[in-house]
Amino acid sequence: MKKLFKGNPEPSKDKEEQERSVESSESKLTNPNYTRDKMYKKGISLMADEKMEDAVTAFEAAIQIDPGHVDSILKLGYARFHMGDFAGAMEAYNKVHEIDVTNSEAWNLKGLIYYRQKNYEKALECVEKSIEINPTDGMSWYNKACYNSLLNNIPESIEALKRSIEIDVKNAKKAVRDRDFENVKADEGYRRIVEVVVLESVRQGYHKVGQIVWTTMLGKSEVEDAAKKLLEKGLLVKVDKNIGLTKIEEYEIAPELAAKIGVEKKGLFGTTKKINPLLVQHLKEISEAVQAVKAAIEKGDVKDAIAKMDVFIDPNKRGAQMIEHFFEEHRDIRFFKIRLTDKGYEYLQSNKQKMLDLFDHIESQTTKKLRSETAQNT
Repeated sequence: MKKLFKGNPEPSKDKEEQERSVESSESKLTNPNYTRDKMYKKGISLMADEKMEDAVTAFEAAIQIDPGHVDSILKLGYARFHMGDFAGAMEAYNKVHEIDVTNSEAWNLKGLIYYRQKNYEKALECVEKSIEINPTDGMSWYNKACYNSLLNNIPESIEALKRSIEIDVKNAKKAVRDRDFENVKADEGYRRIVEVVVLESVRQGYHKVGQIVWTTMLGKSEVEDAAKKLLEKGLLVKVDKNIGLTKIEEYEIAPELAAKIGVEKKGLFGTTKKINPLLVQHLKEISEAVQAVKAAIEKGDVKDAIAKMDVFIDPNKRGAQMIEHFFEEHRDIRFFKIRLTDKGYEYLQSNKQKMLDLFDHIESQTTKKLRSETAQNT
């Protein structure tokens, strides 16, 4: 029990506790949003522990301190959604859009509410707005594919699914286990997606049919059929390996393709060493793009800065690589681009240093990754 009488000494603290106390005091003094952020982080932690009611209380406390804190409002909606309170979740997402109608995440989450309510037309409307704002969001494209499948819009579903896989190949593996795609499984486009999953599994070091079945949860016949087609296309090669008196068939990425996309090899103890000849090229291209956008920002050329930022967002340029290596920074660039488009030169001037700091950070991290990759492959 803490002693209440004046003059009684406090229990002594060790050095580590004193340092933490000093850091806490400094945080309170230097961060005007200290209490709000503390409640927000508490809510995140409670959500991770699946204590949704307590998380809601924490997020509501953060919002009471700062009614315009979009992250807290989004997470409040998400927590309510997982509690089955769809009306409360929708109220939160509507509040986000009162603050920022261009928030793509809130549109995507609204779509999930309609999806749970089996109102797939409304879900599709919401996710299309999300994609219109952020065309590089792989999850929104994936959800669009699901909703179109459930509405029996087969070509639209396949096209959206392909776009989601272009952004994040992991969506292919997810799709082959997703019952929402039952309506499109007979389509030739979907069967090619199964081939992508098998090819990616082999690239990651799973060479036997049984291993591929286990890692993808596809049926054995589906794996064998996809592997056969990949062999015919020259993307896989079959290798017979002798283990004792037993001959085992394995699949390998064709050498020409392996040189382009890189492969992963399983070590003796299950560790993985990645050999990726394209990674260095991608990092160098990101570095060059950083130099170009920084020059445009320094000159104060709004139009050129927007065009140069698009390189980091467009999946046909460096968008996919940015999502893979610089996910948080990718979101920040998207935000800056939207604001520059809306507000122009005045916004550039008032936020110039923030933008330059962001690209300086990307540049330094790119340099580290390049050095690491070079050292690993020498």
